[in-house]
Amino acid sequence: MSFSDPQTVSIGGVATSLPRVAAGVNSGAFSSADGTVKLSVSSQNGKRIRRQIRLDHQKYAADPTNSTINVPRSMSVYIVVDTPLQGYDLTEQEQLVMALTDYLEASSGARVAQLLGGEN
Repeated sequence: MSFSDPQTVSIGGVATSLPRVAAGVNSGAFSSADGTVKLSVSSQNGKRIRRQIRLDHQKYAADPTNSTINVPRSMSVYIVVDTPLQGYDLTEQEQLVMALTDYLEASSGARVAQLLGGEN
């Protein structure tokens, strides 16, 4: 089963529609019309099962050596779920993913701020 088309992500409260731009065996990709926001979903099956969802963002920002010039910058955020072939059912997998995302969202994103601030 595939993710529906289009997908929507909100960045800073601004919703961006991401129509499907690619579909392959165990993978799918979605992109904004200008290509600055991309979402990809993939699975790898082998000795373990790896599922990944990734959000890529591009923008132009001032060059630190010359503030009159804007240069391209990019950033990616992704979650990888790595499971053995046996031993964790779908419910347990969902619970662990939700535990991590809930933990990061707790206290109005304070954990995300700690992570991005380099705390460990």
